[in-house]
Amino acid sequence: MSDTFSLINPRKAKLPRLAFADMKDAALGKKYSLTVSFVGSAHIKKLNNHYRNINKPTDILSFPLSKTEGEIYINLAETRKEAKKFDRDYDNFIGFLFIHGLVHLKGFDHSSTMERIEARLRKKFGI
Repeated sequence: MSDTFSLINPRKAKLPRLAFADMKDAALGKKYSLTVSFVGSAHIKKLNNHYRNINKPTDILSFPLSKTEGEIYINLAETRKEAKKFDRDYDNFIGFLFIHGLVHLKGFDHSSTMERIEARLRKKFGI
């Protein structure tokens, strides 16, 4: 891992072989410092409730800490459920969500502009 990218997997979950750091660099730049944590449902539910007032687990949360630093939390259990809903391969859907989180950290909200940026990144990384 680089000094601008950290991946935290305390549950030792099996993770897909995705180019997380390369995706981060493509979306946010090499100098952007990002921590990605793979957390359980209880942890992400607490975060979702605290920051969004939604008292249920979600698949991903993104938190910009500054213009050059952020955090992403991914819940693999919810991701697995959502992948089925969208008829996507589980590993591919994790990449899809990760790119979505990166674009949020870049400062975009849901819009056609955000969708265009995501589509460009997904194409670049085969997601």
